[in-house]
Amino acid sequence: QVQLVESGGGLVQPGGSLKLSCAASGIIFSLNAMAWYRQAPGKERELVAGIGRGETAVYADSVKGRFTISRDDAKRTVYLQMNSLKSEDTAVYYCNARSVVSSTEVWGQGTLVTVSS
Repeated sequence: QVQLVESGGGLVQPGGSLKLSCAASGIIFSLNAMAWYRQAPGKERELVAGIGRGETAVYADSVKGRFTISRDDAKRTVYLQMNSLKSEDTAVYYCNARSVVSSTEVWGQGTLVTVSS
């Protein structure tokens, strides 16, 4: 069964940190580019960060210098370390896997991050 399961979301104060995890099953993890997207209320889903097989990372301008994406192929897990969180980072964060062979995409169910005092 193909599945991405996110964890680590929650409520944090502005300036705080959270680390999201996404565990994959049912896919050849090493053959997938991994990414984190987010969707805030009333807004479209947007790319936050992505990481390829060679661990080259890309980031949205709004999170550069604050967020770090990483992957552990042995654990079949991708992470998103979020520091210096702002209220505008509040959103549901989704994990995405895209096969570099077939371009097939898989999405997780999402995890809610709320940044509020």
